[in-house]
Amino acid sequence: MEIHVYDTYVKAKDGHIMHFDVFTSVKDEKKAIEYAKEWLASIGEEDAVVTSRECRFCHSQGAPEEVIETINKDGYFIYKMEGCN
Repeated sequence: MEIHVYDTYVKAKDGHIMHFDVFTSVKDEKKAIEYAKEWLASIGEEDAVVTSRECRFCHSQGAPEEVIETINKDGYFIYKMEGCN
């Protein structure tokens, strides 16, 4: 499966920057933003601003099986990088 990677930077409630990627099976910026907001709400950051400025298409690539399984189940996978606990 080819996945599409959306590079995302948002400001958390306490002011620090959270950097994560949204992986999706469909190249759709609006869906990627929706998934980012859904995940942020699940970790208590529902007020974080996520627009096309914060969540941008980066590239497409293959994915490991566990990522594909999560995308098939949830529609997306969040790859946490900086500032994500």
